[in-house]
Amino acid sequence: MTANWETVSELATAGGTLVLAVATFVSVRQGQRATRISERAARIAEQSLLAAQRPLLVNSRLQDPKQRVSFREGEYLDILGGRAAIKVTDNAVYMALSIRNVGTGLAVLHGWCMRVGPQRDRVRPSLEDFIAQQLDIFLAPGEVGFWEGAFRGADTDEYKNMVAGVIGSEMLMLSLLYSDYEGGQRMISQFNLRPQDDMWLAGVIRHFNVDRPDPR
Repeated sequence: MTANWETVSELATAGGTLVLAVATFVSVRQGQRATRISERAARIAEQSLLAAQRPLLVNSRLQDPKQRVSFREGEYLDILGGRAAIKVTDNAVYMALSIRNVGTGLAVLHGWCMRVGPQRDRVRPSLEDFIAQQLDIFLAPGEVGFWEGAFRGADTDEYKNMVAGVIGSEMLMLSLLYSDYEGGQRMISQFNLRPQDDMWLAGVIRHFNVDRPDPR
């Protein structure tokens, strides 16, 4: 029987093409898998890096040391661990809070929002409601520090409302806006301030993520 070399050649060419196609398919699939693994590893590495830079502010402990906080007018406040201090003058209300960074990254405070009365609803304050910090306040991970702020101007509604709340011994709600040292991963931590003798007992009640979804 005489071989049909033309047919054999065509079959050989087809077989080679099939082998090449299979090899290409396998190579592409392996490349895609390697890409997915690489992307997943990159995401894990990025998440680990962000977690290592993430601060979290809470009230300090009652046994933490006393701190003295000064203001530009020469006024100062002494705050004990786990407490806030408020001083009312004819032209300003000075406020300070002892806080602790229980996160793993440096905290940079950006602004604050103080309201009279409790906030029962879990509603994140609008960023437009925050008053920017005039001085940079940093808090290292695991360390105790402070927040300070003031309402200035006896003719302002904020001053009058705050004075009424302090005199009436009402509960106060303080919201702090802060981030990691690169300005990302912004968070808002809210504190209840309850009057206690000449100071205010502080307790963190909730946290809000600004730049990523909340965990609840």
